[in-house]
Amino acid sequence: MTGTMDRRVVHDEHHSVGELVNQAAEQASRLVRQEVALAKEELAEKGRRAGRGGGLLGAAGAVAYAGFLALAGTGAAALSLVLPVWAAALIVTGVLFVIAAVLAAVGRGQLRRATPPTPEEAIGSVKADVEEIKGRAHR
Repeated sequence: MTGTMDRRVVHDEHHSVGELVNQAAEQASRLVRQEVALAKEELAEKGRRAGRGGGLLGAAGAVAYAGFLALAGTGAAALSLVLPVWAAALIVTGVLFVIAAVLAAVGRGQLRRATPPTPEEAIGSVKADVEEIKGRAHR
């Protein structure tokens, strides 16, 4: 009779270890899914920033192009008219180039904040999770 009791106790212990392993696997799976979701969100945000930065740089190029056209108009006005006309055109050209420079600087800043395209928050979170798991495993 004692041999039968011992086998049941051993069987119950193996069963509870199996449950613990199953729970650990489920938790690890859930954790991985959460980390992947965090990485996706972080990469999506960086993609949005890169898009805004690219759009602003495109706008800067368009304004600069308009500035070059205005500069050409200014040169033509300077050759054919008196000083006040071309001076006014030159001022407009200067303002357009200043706008282009501001747009380019803002767009460049957006692109810099979007790089490198790695999910840094998610990576830090995964590292913290691994350290926590290691700490608990050694107890």
